[in-house]
Amino acid sequence: MSGTGEATSPATGSARGPATGPVEHPLLRVRGLRKVYGPAVVLDRLDLDVAAHEVVVLIGASGSGKSTLLRCVDLLEVVDDGVIELEGRDITDPQVDADAVRARMGIVFQSFNLFPHLSVLDNVTLAPRTVHRIARAEAEARALAMLERVGLADKASAHPDELSGGQAQRVAIARSLVNDPVLMLFDEVTSALDPELVGEVLTLISELKAEGMTMIVATHEMGFAREVADRVCFLHAGRVHEQGPPDQVMGEPQQERTRQFLRRIVQAHRW
Repeated sequence: MSGTGEATSPATGSARGPATGPVEHPLLRVRGLRKVYGPAVVLDRLDLDVAAHEVVVLIGASGSGKSTLLRCVDLLEVVDDGVIELEGRDITDPQVDADAVRARMGIVFQSFNLFPHLSVLDNVTLAPRTVHRIARAEAEARALAMLERVGLADKASAHPDELSGGQAQRVAIARSLVNDPVLMLFDEVTSALDPELVGEVLTLISELKAEGMTMIVATHEMGFAREVADRVCFLHAGRVHEQGPPDQVMGEPQQERTRQFLRRIVQAHRW
């Protein structure tokens, strides 16, 4: 039983409802994930499956574990317990080459994390050249193609302080895409943007969905979540508390905690 007194599904460890069950052959499988910071349990035996080409959107209050989950999946945090499998391989094994795993994934944060002293082109080619040892000419060819893809080929020689927030975030996405990842992770990528710049980043993520990119997206943009998600997961108390199609979770939630969260979003005029 969960700490809220609600029944849980043995397959998912989540509050029972019309939730999506485990994927038969997931690209990503998370089982019993636990992450603790001092006395705070941020992830509490969390389970999650993500199928290839699926877009899973994480919603939930601040502190519910969305960002920590993404950081654990990308091996930016050491998990305290549980297993994360990518393409059938246990990536939480201490013997795993973390850089090789991260090369299969891309992660984009709300802060752009671009190096201010480097041009856009150098920002995008830095990891391919220094981590993956790709020759400069090949790395730049890939980077220019990706900048063209995100509509910023004309900004290749610019520096980050010459870009708008939306442009800088699209460069950050291009930097993550240049290694042809099998999984993209987005952590509140519009939170630092002015409202008028949000649309161009969300449009790019929608285009990636149309191209079949597998994605996990943590967001407070409820309208976007409903539009782009194949599945919405509501995180509460470090677990997937409710999950299912967006129209169900966001339109007819089965759990009271989910309903409370969505009511607060509406009352705050954020949806």
